[in-house]
Amino acid sequence: MQFPVKRFLSYYKPYLSLFIGIMACVLLVSSLSLVFPLLVRHVTKNILESDLSTALSQVYWIGGLMVLLIVIEKVGNHFIDYKGHELGARMERDLRSELFAHMQKLSFSFYDKQRVGQLMSRITNDLLLLSELYHHGPEDYMRYFIRSVGAFVILFSINAPLAVVVLCFMPILAVFTLVFNKRLNRTLRHNKERISDVNAQVENSLSGIRVVQSFSNEQIEIDKFNAENERFLESRKKTYWAEALFYNGFQILIHLITVAVIIYGSTHIINQTLDLSDLITFLLYITFMTEPLRALAHMSSQLQEGVTGFQRFMEIMNLKPAIENKPSTVNLTEVRGEIEFKNVYFRYEEHLDDVLVNLSLHIQPGEYVALVGPSGIGKTTLCSLVPRFYDVTDGEVLLDGINVRDLELSSLRQSIGVVQQDVYLFAGTVIDNIRYGNPSATEEEIMAAAKQANAHDFIMSLPNGYHSEVGQRGVKLSGGQKQRLSIARVFLKNPPCLILDEATSSLDNESESIVKESLEILAKGRTTIVVAHRLSTIRNAGRIIVLTKDGIAEQGTHQSLLARDGVYAQLYAKQFEHQV
Repeated sequence: MQFPVKRFLSYYKPYLSLFIGIMACVLLVSSLSLVFPLLVRHVTKNILESDLSTALSQVYWIGGLMVLLIVIEKVGNHFIDYKGHELGARMERDLRSELFAHMQKLSFSFYDKQRVGQLMSRITNDLLLLSELYHHGPEDYMRYFIRSVGAFVILFSINAPLAVVVLCFMPILAVFTLVFNKRLNRTLRHNKERISDVNAQVENSLSGIRVVQSFSNEQIEIDKFNAENERFLESRKKTYWAEALFYNGFQILIHLITVAVIIYGSTHIINQTLDLSDLITFLLYITFMTEPLRALAHMSSQLQEGVTGFQRFMEIMNLKPAIENKPSTVNLTEVRGEIEFKNVYFRYEEHLDDVLVNLSLHIQPGEYVALVGPSGIGKTTLCSLVPRFYDVTDGEVLLDGINVRDLELSSLRQSIGVVQQDVYLFAGTVIDNIRYGNPSATEEEIMAAAKQANAHDFIMSLPNGYHSEVGQRGVKLSGGQKQRLSIARVFLKNPPCLILDEATSSLDNESESIVKESLEILAKGRTTIVVAHRLSTIRNAGRIIVLTKDGIAEQGTHQSLLARDGVYAQLYAKQFEHQV
């Protein structure tokens, strides 16, 4: 994947003035740091070797100048540190907001293949590492460039032969650093993969904690987690081993440079071709020259992690939603609720078989239609095509005679209410979850919707009524209570079309009776498609559509289909036998 440099740099644009201010401060502070050894040299070479009667006042003056430079440098570093991190945090916020907003647009087909833990890693860890590169990258590269080049120029001007001696060690340091840098980067990549596996295992186990505990398989999950955790530990140990070798090897080379400078410099002092003050200055500047190489491993790791984070960010950002608006779309205003499937074919992926083959179905406005058939035959899939959760592979789905692909997506989905078997409630209060159907609704409207959904009484019995917390995914409520809240949400939305996807199949008889009554009230005056598992719940449907692997096998009312003694009659008889 080619790195998009222009896109990478574009995130500096909103904060360009702040970025320029930070870099100017880095330039000033880095330049000032080069002055200190020169001041030391001036004191030892010029002041202390001249008239000592006036030396003390000059030393005080130089000392005052040094203190002033220290104050300026520390104030500058404070500005760089604070504002630099603020710059990185602002850019991280922008990137995270952009990525999350884009994820909201991605289609069901994308989430069918993704794990939540992996996506969370991209939106948190990856962008944190990227923000570190945005902040520290330019700052570190400028600081080390100015200090190393400046130090070498100063040393060369003081004593060229001794500067060359120091320079001869640089290729050795560079090769040593590059070799270990590759090794460190390899171990860091492994660390990232291992911690990603740990995150995925945590997300998988904790998401299914009720299943884990119901089967008493806590130890199995602990063992799986410990295995991934152990792999991560082994990966970290290799990184620490490489880091220790690099750090100590680098320190040995630095000491060798110091020894070489002392021996070579002492020889020149004895031969009176070098001053002691110049030798001291050389020793002070060695750190400035070697500092960039010492930091190269960290800088390279920072660069690689930041670049990798940005590439992973762009992988998601470059994904186009499978379902999106055409350049010119139609906004729905008054919806009658006529739904038609024309010669519809559908498969989830290119390499998979068709789930629906040449299926045609016409539903009149306000009609109550039930879909029945064996599991996996495509009932839910067919319903998902109406609000464009997926697009047909071939054929057309029409709403009020208009192809749903030509309708503005938000207005299409606003006109369709969906009640599913697996109810999702957000962590928060009861009123927040009902209000999700219409964010601008008043409390009175929310209560009216709850009453229509037969939810008001049980809500009022909760400790804080409508302001009671429901817990993650509504764990504090029963299945029937959660379902009634989801129905209240749809009442509040008040859509002209309704899809009930096995909305009562997981409920006990008492809850089913209450929810069924709510659904019947909700369905009045709306075009309704019901996916039914329990055939007893759809006896009063205006039309029952029987789906098989060959498409629509038969359709009609409950009584007419029983009288036909076909597929529906067999399904009904089987279910009745099981119930008996």
